[in-house]
Amino acid sequence: MPGEARARSRRAALLIALLLATHPLPLAAQTASADDELLKELVPDEAVADPEQWAADGVPPEEPTPIDNAEAPIESSLDPDSPMAELPDMGIEWPDTLELPPLERLEPDEDAAQFAAPELEGEDLAAGLVEERLSDQLVLAFPADETAFPLRQEFIERYKALSTIEEYGSKDANIAQLAARAKKDTELLDQILRNYGYYDSQVQRTVSTVPAADGEATRPQVRFDIVPGPRYRFGSIDLGQLASAPDGDYLRSAFEIQSGDPLSNDAIVDEQFDLDTALGEAGYAFAEIDSPSLLIDHEETIGDLSMAVRPMGKYRFGAVTSSEPEFLSGRHLADIARFDPGDIYQRSLQLDLRRAITATGLVSSVTVTPREVEAPSGNEPGVVDLDVSLRKARLRTIAGAIGYGSEDGIRLEASWEHRNLFPPEGALRVRGIAGTQEQLFGVTFRKNNFGERDRILNIDAYASTLNNPAFDANTVSLVGTLGKVSNLLFQKPFSWSAGLELVATDERPADSSQPRQTYLIAALPLYAQIDTSDDLLDPEHGFRVALKLSPEVSRTNGAESFYLRGRLDTSYYYSVNDRIVVAGRTAYGSIVGADLFDIAPSRRYYAGGGGSVRGYGYRTIGPRDAEGDPTGGRSVVEGAIEARIRTGLFGGAVSVVPFIDAGSVSTSTVPDFDSVKIGAGVGVRYATGFGPIRLDVGVPINPGPDDSPVAVYVSLGQAF
Repeated sequence: MPGEARARSRRAALLIALLLATHPLPLAAQTASADDELLKELVPDEAVADPEQWAADGVPPEEPTPIDNAEAPIESSLDPDSPMAELPDMGIEWPDTLELPPLERLEPDEDAAQFAAPELEGEDLAAGLVEERLSDQLVLAFPADETAFPLRQEFIERYKALSTIEEYGSKDANIAQLAARAKKDTELLDQILRNYGYYDSQVQRTVSTVPAADGEATRPQVRFDIVPGPRYRFGSIDLGQLASAPDGDYLRSAFEIQSGDPLSNDAIVDEQFDLDTALGEAGYAFAEIDSPSLLIDHEETIGDLSMAVRPMGKYRFGAVTSSEPEFLSGRHLADIARFDPGDIYQRSLQLDLRRAITATGLVSSVTVTPREVEAPSGNEPGVVDLDVSLRKARLRTIAGAIGYGSEDGIRLEASWEHRNLFPPEGALRVRGIAGTQEQLFGVTFRKNNFGERDRILNIDAYASTLNNPAFDANTVSLVGTLGKVSNLLFQKPFSWSAGLELVATDERPADSSQPRQTYLIAALPLYAQIDTSDDLLDPEHGFRVALKLSPEVSRTNGAESFYLRGRLDTSYYYSVNDRIVVAGRTAYGSIVGADLFDIAPSRRYYAGGGGSVRGYGYRTIGPRDAEGDPTGGRSVVEGAIEARIRTGLFGGAVSVVPFIDAGSVSTSTVPDFDSVKIGAGVGVRYATGFGPIRLDVGVPINPGPDDSPVAVYVSLGQAF
C-alpha cells in the first residue's frame, strides 16, 4: 500500500540519520565510493531484507570478549617529556609567537539608553502608562486612567515602606546590584497587588543606565510597569458556627465584609480582629477563630472566604481568686476590678484587672485566667471565675541621692520603704534629708486602692528645718489625704484629693536677726485637675487645668486668722508637626482673708526657679524687706511659653527647647504687675523610656542687684 511504503521509507531514512549521527563526518580527501562501501558494511543484511522486523527485534546484546592477561600491568612507551609528533594532513606551520592586535574601543551610542539583559519577556506594557518617580533610581508606571487603579497612592506608600530598593538604595549602586534588588521588588509588587485583590496584574521591570547630557551613563535606574487588571471581589463568606451564637446577628455585624465587596487581605485581618474583640466583649470567654482561607476563582474574578468561628458559649463574671491570699487576697482583687459578679464577661475588663495588679508594684508577674464554674444552658449564660496567679516582687527598697546646686548647696537624701508591710498594699516609707538649706526626717504610710480602685490614703508626718532665700522655718507637720490621682502607669482625665493638715512652725525672714514667730495652722487642702494631654511626663497635645483650694486657720501671737489660699494652673500643648511642639503655661494664685504678716512665710506665694520663672533663683522674685530678703506675697501670676524642637541626634532622642518665662508677686490679693520679672534661655531634653531628662539654662532679662547672671536646672520630665 502506498501509505505503508511511505512509512517504510521514513523509517529507513531515520535509520540512516541515526547511523550518520553516530559516525564522524568523513575527511574532505575521502571519496563518495568509500562512503558507500562503509555504509554497506555497517548495515546488517537483516535490516536490508526486512527493516521493520529488524527494528522491532532491536540490537542483540554483545557477548563480552575476554581479555588475555587482564591483570598484567599496562606498559606505556609514551614519554610525557618527548616532543609532539607532526600532525598528519596539517600543512600550517606552528607559530613561534602569537601576537593579537589591540581591540578598537567602541564609542557609546548617544541616542539611546544602555539596557541590561532583558528582565522580562513578553508584551510591552509601557503603552498608556504614566510615570511616578520615587527616587533617582526608581520609577513606577501606572495606567493613565486613575479609575483603573484608585489605590495608587496607598499602594505607593506601602511599597516604599517595604521596598528593597528604597531600603538599600544608593546612588553608588551599580546596575547588577540594582537588578538583583529589582527582582525582589517585582515579587513584592505582585504580593501587594494581590493583597489589594488584583490577582490578574502584570508587573514588568526594566533595568537600565540613563546617559547624561555628555553621553556618559551616570546612574542605573529601574522602572516597573504596573497594569493592575480587574480587582477581584469577595464571593461566598463562611464564618462557621457564628450564626448559632445567641448574639449571632450582632457578632456578624462586627465582621463587616459582605459578598461583593472589593477583595482585600487587609480587610480580612482587620475584620478578624474586630470579630475577635466583639466576641470577647459580648461574653464569649472561650471563643475560637481559625485562620482565614481564600479560594480564588479566576474565571469569575472572586474569592470565597472561609474562616471557622466557634463561639463556645456565653458567660458572666463570677468570683476572683488569688494564688497568694495572704499577700493580695481575692477579696481585695475583686475590689480593684471594674466589674461585679453577675456582669457579662468582657475580655477588656479581664485585661484591665491584670494591669491594675501590675500597677501595684508588688508582683513581678501576673496571669489572669477565666475558669468555667457553670456551663451555659440554652440562652442562659454560664459563669466563669478569674484565677489570678501571682509571683511576689521584691518589696523592700533602700534609695539614696546626692546633689549640689548653685542655689540649694549640698543635698543628701536617703529612704527605706516596704511596699506591703500592712497587707494588702499598705506601704511604710522612712526618709531623711541632710543639706545646706534643708534637714528633714519623715515617715509616710500609704494605702493604695483603699476601699476601691485607684483611691489612695496617704498619711505623712515629718519634722524639718528649712533655710532658703525667703525664710527660715523649723516645722512639724501631720498631713492626711484621700484621693485619686494620676501615676506613671495610669494617667487620669480627672484627679482629685481632699485632706487635713496640721502644722506647727517657728519662722522668721531669711538671714534675719529678728525673733522667730510661732504659727499653729490647720488646713483642709482640696485639689482637682482635668487632664486631656496625651502623656504625663512628655505631652504633645491637649491641656491641663488644676485648681487648689485650702481654707486655713492660723494662730500666732495669741491672734487667729482665717484665710483661703487658692491657685489655678493651666497648660496647653500644640503639635505643630512631627518635630515641633509648642507649650504654654499660666498660673494665678491669691490669698484672701488675712493681712500678709498674719500669714506664715511658708504659706505665702513666691516665684522664681525651675518650676516657676527660669533664670532666677528659687523663691527670689517678689517684694523684699529692708534687708533685701524676699517677703513673699498674697498673690502671684506666672506665664511661660517654649518650643520643643526634636533634632536628629541620637536617633531623634535629643530636643532643643528655647523658652521665655515671666512672673510677678504682689503683697495685695490681686497682682499689680509693678515688678514683672522675665527670664529666657534654652534647654536640652533627652528622651528616655520613662520620660525626658531636662537641662535648662536661663538668664534674667531684667535682673535685680541680687540675681545671678545665669541659672541651671536639671530634672526629670518637661518643665510643665
